[in-house]
Amino acid sequence: MSTRVLRGREELHAAVGETLGTGPWLSVDQDRIDGFADVTEDHQWIHVDAERAAAGPFGATIAHGYLTLALIPRLGADIFRIEGARMGINYGLEKVRFPHPVPAGSRVRATATLDAAEETPSGVRAVVTYVIEIDGVAKPACIAQTVRVVVF
Repeated sequence: MSTRVLRGREELHAAVGETLGTGPWLSVDQDRIDGFADVTEDHQWIHVDAERAAAGPFGATIAHGYLTLALIPRLGADIFRIEGARMGINYGLEKVRFPHPVPAGSRVRATATLDAAEETPSGVRAVVTYVIEIDGVAKPACIAQTVRVVVF
C-alpha cells in the first residue's frame, strides 16, 4: 500500500468522487482503549472491565465509538496526503455512524473517498468519507463524513 499524493489544489479538485485508497491495519488493543478511557474519563465497564464485559452483550471489552472516530487522522495519514498544503484544519463532521462495535484486540483500517472540494476564502473545504472496517467482520465499525479546510 502506498500513500496517495494529491499535488496541490488542482489535483484535490480533480479527485472528487474518487476512492483515495485503503490504509493498513491498526491494532486496537486494551492498552489503547484504557488510555482513551483515561483521557476522556469514560471508564464505562464495557470498555475497561474485561471480566464484566466477558459476560456482557459483546462478550469482551469494546473500543469507545469516539476512539474509533478519533483514529481517523492516524488511519487517514497512510491513505493520502495533500502536497503543497500549509495545514489542514478539522472543520467538523456531517454524519457519523457506528454500525458495529470494535472488540479489544481487533484490527481496523479505513478506506477514504473524497466527496467534495469547494473553494472558500480560507482554503479548500474538503469532505471525505471514511469507512472503518474491522478485520474479519462484515459490518463496518464506523462510517464518518469528515469536513476539513485545506490551507495552501
